[in-house]
Amino acid sequence: MILPPAACLGDSLADIDTPALLLDLNAFERNIATMQAAVSAAGLALRPHAKAHKTPAIALAQIAAGAVGICCQKVSEALPFIEAGVKNIHISNQIGNARKAALLAEAARHAQMSVCVDHAMQLGWLAEATREAGTKLDVFVEIDIGQNRCGVAGSAEVLRLLEALAPHGQLRFAGLQAYQGRVQHLRGHVERLEAARHASDRAAVVLTTLANAGVRCETVTGGGTGSVEFDLQAGVYTEMQAGSYIGMDVDYARNEYDGALHFEHALFLASRVMSLGDGTRAVVDAGLKSLAVDSGLPWVWQREADYTVISDEHGTVIPRAGTALSLNELLLLVPGHCDPTFNLHDELVCFRDDRVEAIWPIAARGLSR
Repeated sequence: MILPPAACLGDSLADIDTPALLLDLNAFERNIATMQAAVSAAGLALRPHAKAHKTPAIALAQIAAGAVGICCQKVSEALPFIEAGVKNIHISNQIGNARKAALLAEAARHAQMSVCVDHAMQLGWLAEATREAGTKLDVFVEIDIGQNRCGVAGSAEVLRLLEALAPHGQLRFAGLQAYQGRVQHLRGHVERLEAARHASDRAAVVLTTLANAGVRCETVTGGGTGSVEFDLQAGVYTEMQAGSYIGMDVDYARNEYDGALHFEHALFLASRVMSLGDGTRAVVDAGLKSLAVDSGLPWVWQREADYTVISDEHGTVIPRAGTALSLNELLLLVPGHCDPTFNLHDELVCFRDDRVEAIWPIAARGLSR
């Protein structure tokens, strides 16, 4: 037997089998245009993060709108984007061994590749791999501006890494990566503003010290969907790495915005009511194998009901007072966290108004090496 597709071109939303990951093309295109216009108006470059969606068609749409390239978080994740024709990819992370350096050096045969470092051993792996492959790489030194994850502490460590980099002509110092992920999810607008300023101030100190030492940082890359409105005005960054803005999720919707850049919900998980239980609840066919809930449960979109309990294959939805749900009713759910939800699906069903217009492979799904 062959499993029929969840949707075909021209289908109405009512025809889609569930669970299925959906993209509202009208909202998606407005989100792309809004972000690109804001970044361009600030005189910066946009390098959106593809870990948010793992879908080459989305990356190509962002590049067509003006993005200079994309970010990937893992080397393997970049491969489907290269195959799709993306020519400029930044690995916004460090590599942890020589094997990954070899894969990155091979990828550099097909696209302009860059990668982060925060240790001299990483430079050694990259130098050997590119020497053997006969390729070149751009190298960014990551500085820790408050994430307390990857990155060196400050300018002294940057300068030591540049000394280690200098003998390797195939490795070019391209600039700094300065990313503070925790800022993205601080709820209060003022709280997020202050945290973003503190992070960019830390980056500015490093830049000033490096400049005084005669080191020019051509690019400073960082920022995200939750902080972009502040990062654009910080005077530190030259390119933005925002990613989640293309689809948005429950977590970002919880942030407080004050006349800020506005992005719409474009990503949904289509589900259907498969049981009415004892009549006090509805059970839908979308659970943990269809939705990531590390940032909370999904929202039921434009329906007076709440998704309250999740299990492997089921979700319990409680109708609010005066509301009744029906067996086989189609419910659209806004995922709690878009990035890992994309990683649970093979394809993205793209609709405009009520019709399926495209089906895009989520080709980088599962590529986390």
